[in-house]
Amino acid sequence: MPFRLTPTFRDALAAQQTRVPAGRPLTGMWVCSGSPLVAEICAGSGLDWLLVDMEHSPNGLESVLAQLQAVAASPVTSVVRVPSGDVVTIKQVLDLGAQNLLVPMVSSADAAREVVAAVRYPPRGRRGVGSALARSARWNRVEGYLDDADAHVSLLVQVETVEAVDAADAIARVDGVDGVFVGPSDLAASMGLLGRQDHPDVVDAVRRTIRTVRAAGVPVGVNAFDPVLARAYVEAGASFVLVGADVTLLARGSESLARLFAPDDPDGAVG
Repeated sequence: MPFRLTPTFRDALAAQQTRVPAGRPLTGMWVCSGSPLVAEICAGSGLDWLLVDMEHSPNGLESVLAQLQAVAASPVTSVVRVPSGDVVTIKQVLDLGAQNLLVPMVSSADAAREVVAAVRYPPRGRRGVGSALARSARWNRVEGYLDDADAHVSLLVQVETVEAVDAADAIARVDGVDGVFVGPSDLAASMGLLGRQDHPDVVDAVRRTIRTVRAAGVPVGVNAFDPVLARAYVEAGASFVLVGADVTLLARGSESLARLFAPDDPDGAVG
């Protein structure tokens, strides 16, 4: 029986204007713990999308596969951030069944073209062919997968350096780039403002990138854990945002419990 794959993140962005309220940004969170159970919990939260991270999190191929399987039954779009634009890693993650990729540190149009080639089969690219063995094509149960693979994969590239901000227009216009995601943390570091994502110069660079990418007719997103900044970037034109992470929610939540029930002052201890 032919198998139908789920819509891509590109499809979700295209359908954005039909949402209520119209044009509401796609709101998501990072999934960094490596836990399929945590991913499943987050997938049922009502958020629009999850980003499973392989760059700064303890995620390998097996844990990414388990998380993709865990969230598959939920009405959420999963995106996997690969650790780099390495063609072998991209091939493996696509073969796991990831339909949506985010590639970090893309700072030029040439780098964006290399990434596009990595997600496409020949003759348009250089993705290795193993669909009969892979979950991506459901072991050849997706009819015509090799011919239609581009329709089943969406690609986001991450702008997070000064050079990338300057090249944002050219990056956005590369055929095969479905969206640009701005990373203020590394951008701040690139600007000599390590850890100061809310610095006015960083905020201005993010806003300029949003305007540039939108002018190129390409959806643009941003990472913003600060609700004030997140809303400001949405007002500036961001159409998808990440507003939290599983590990930071757990860290801050457990700290809140400790302050409430296990304060440093022994006289305030419970019991």
